[in-house]
Amino acid sequence: MRYTQFGKTGFRVSALGFGAMNLPGVPLDQAREALNYALDNGINYIDTAAGYRNSEEILGECISHRRSEFFLATKTAQRKYEDARSEIERSLSRMKTDYIDVIQIHYVNYPQEFNKVMEEDGAYRAALEAREAGKVRWIGITGHRPELLAKWISDGKFDQVLFHLSLVQPFAKDDLVPTATRLNMGKTAMKPLSGGFVQPVDKAIRYPYSQDVHTIISGMTSAAEVKQNLAAMEREVEPEERLELEALSAELGEHNCRRCNYCSCPLEIPIPDVMISSAVREKFGLLPRGAAFYEKHKSKILSCADYEPCKEKPLCEQKCPYHLPMQRTIQETAAHLGG
Repeated sequence: MRYTQFGKTGFRVSALGFGAMNLPGVPLDQAREALNYALDNGINYIDTAAGYRNSEEILGECISHRRSEFFLATKTAQRKYEDARSEIERSLSRMKTDYIDVIQIHYVNYPQEFNKVMEEDGAYRAALEAREAGKVRWIGITGHRPELLAKWISDGKFDQVLFHLSLVQPFAKDDLVPTATRLNMGKTAMKPLSGGFVQPVDKAIRYPYSQDVHTIISGMTSAAEVKQNLAAMEREVEPEERLELEALSAELGEHNCRRCNYCSCPLEIPIPDVMISSAVREKFGLLPRGAAFYEKHKSKILSCADYEPCKEKPLCEQKCPYHLPMQRTIQETAAHLGG
């Protein structure tokens, strides 16, 4: 396992981190086995959030007795001071710990959201007070728009940043990582499999592993998945492989979608998931979770072409900050599913 110093924190984090978002969907004994297997095999970065159902409680139940062995990151999506303060207190209680290593202001994608967080009665003040009280050691931020995150971290108010980085979403590599590196921030990459769409798993893991990040959080739910993810990092990425991965990421990232979710489909089509998986679906096929996604949303996708309000100018495309051809991709996907 590769370990590197996590920015200005001084903590040496494992290259593979454990993302606990999906643990509420499996039996508690399975979650306990996965978490302890991860710790036993050198993973020392655990990521969760107050909004991930009962994920924090699962961590408290399963590994709080091993608290000294890992760096603990959680998140608050609250925007107001009092709400964030209360949520941080709840997180401490749920995880059965006296301190959180990094509290992340979660899912900040709009400038108006960032402004609300940073104003006098905003969530950032709650994070600062928690740090002063010794309940939090560091403060981070998460979001889906890397170019905006680069702007928001530039004044040095955050110690860590969490962002998408995968074969199908390589954009933070150029838009965000250099700024975070210059500021000596902790750099946490998430969703190497893009929520279960990207295969082969070893290539998916090795792409962010080849980049200038400290730790990659993968949403693992079993000891077998932990073992599979660890196996992908058994050797370093050599220059030739790195070039191959870079070329593949350029191809699979041609959709250009950041998953910022500015688009909102009246038919409830999860447009970012379709956009992001479109190229990898054609090249490699999908993991079971990705195939299940398309089966679940097939009828919605098929109905896109006939939705009258979007005939002349698609509603989703009017909202996209990147001006992406979303309707065309959805309808190409519909043709694929219908065929």
